[in-house]
Amino acid sequence: MVRQAKRRQEKVRFPVCFKRGSRLTMKNRAQRLRQLSPGMILMIYYVGAIFLGACALSLPVSAVGEPLKFIDALFTATSAQCVTGLAVVDTGTRLSTFGQLVVLLLIQTGGLGITTFSVYLFFYLRIGVGTRGRWIIHDTLLHTPVDSLRNLVRGIILMSLCIEGIGALLLSFSFVPRMGWGPGLYSAVFHSVSAFCNAGFSLFADNLVGFRNDPLVNLTIMLLIVLGGIGFLVLRELKDLLHNRQQRRRRLSLHSKMVLLTSAILILAGALVIGILESSASLRNASAGELIWASLFQSVTSRTAGFNTIDLSLFEVPTLFLLMFLMFVGASPGSCGGGIKTTSLAIFIAIMLSRLQGNAHTNLFRRTISDEVASKTLALVMLAMLFMVLATFALLAVQLQGVGLAESRSGFMDYTFEAISAFATVGLSVGATAKLVPLGKLIVIILMFVGRVGLLTVAFAFIKRSGKIPVQYGEESLMIG
Repeated sequence: MVRQAKRRQEKVRFPVCFKRGSRLTMKNRAQRLRQLSPGMILMIYYVGAIFLGACALSLPVSAVGEPLKFIDALFTATSAQCVTGLAVVDTGTRLSTFGQLVVLLLIQTGGLGITTFSVYLFFYLRIGVGTRGRWIIHDTLLHTPVDSLRNLVRGIILMSLCIEGIGALLLSFSFVPRMGWGPGLYSAVFHSVSAFCNAGFSLFADNLVGFRNDPLVNLTIMLLIVLGGIGFLVLRELKDLLHNRQQRRRRLSLHSKMVLLTSAILILAGALVIGILESSASLRNASAGELIWASLFQSVTSRTAGFNTIDLSLFEVPTLFLLMFLMFVGASPGSCGGGIKTTSLAIFIAIMLSRLQGNAHTNLFRRTISDEVASKTLALVMLAMLFMVLATFALLAVQLQGVGLAESRSGFMDYTFEAISAFATVGLSVGATAKLVPLGKLIVIILMFVGRVGLLTVAFAFIKRSGKIPVQYGEESLMIG
């Protein structure tokens, strides 16, 4: 009897010990998750959303006809979550209403940021937001601390929904007469969200080419793109400036000034150059009004959104090169767009001018930029250039290896344009997306992901900073230039 009791105790103890071991394992896993850097947590957020979106899009209910291949579903989910707009399948005809709603949800969460929604959910459920969550919000949306993160996040969501609602209402005046109440309102909401989030997804097979002469659609889409591309902090400052009339003398921050000035210069200069270059090419038969509308629209959308009212395959090579520069610059920090950002371009130019003038400091609007920000800007620009060179080389090697000489030379511009468009999360294409092989699609997926999460965020997530005290050795001169 004693032996039988001992055996029973041993049988009982074994699963208890196993349970304790599993608890320790779970604790270790939780500790490891807590030790992750904020950049790694942000990447996990986006990867999780993309994977869930790809699984939903690969279901039979998401497609019209045969279900999407998983690689195509993954590509579409990444493009939507990273608000890019590149598509290997036609959104309006190949995806069902359910699939289109999945894409729309991914665009909305990706445009405003998964962290924004998750932090607001934590506040709503009365769950505290840790230091990492605050760090991510500060790094993606702010340049200075705020009194209340709850009010900031709630204000961003409400402001975005109001802008998208007004945009949908304006677009419905053009869409409803053409398509009827149901399809017209649905298309208006879809394109409004896609435009404000700078996604570039369209339900029309020719994108917005059919609305090239519609002033209301052009103005509404351009306004939504600009508002979604200048950043939530700038929108917040402009709202406060207009709302509080007694504080009209209040000055905008240096960040907002640089965003608005740089964006205006890029839009107007880009439209002027596009109009000059294409007036004798793709727009030679257009009237003066069409030329102005098309040039201005393409200058606005090429920096971040991805809509088009002209077939880009008809553009001249210099115009495509200009579009690649505008795409590489992209939108502004804390916005829905990608690229190296407008402020990085402004600081980069200011650094060059200051050094050429013999000034060791970088000054803008009678303010001095800190050395840390200047060094971070230089690192971002140079790292982006290096990353784009390597990624474009990989894409060209995959897509053009073994093809004819004539096809290689014509494909060089197409796939280089595609790579920059993916990294800057723009979504414009000259027809190369449909030609991507599976490995090429994976490369473009990586480009879209890195472009949306942020190149420095990805770099800091994988490269651990040294905790050692930096050593400075004796100086020695080097010849440069």
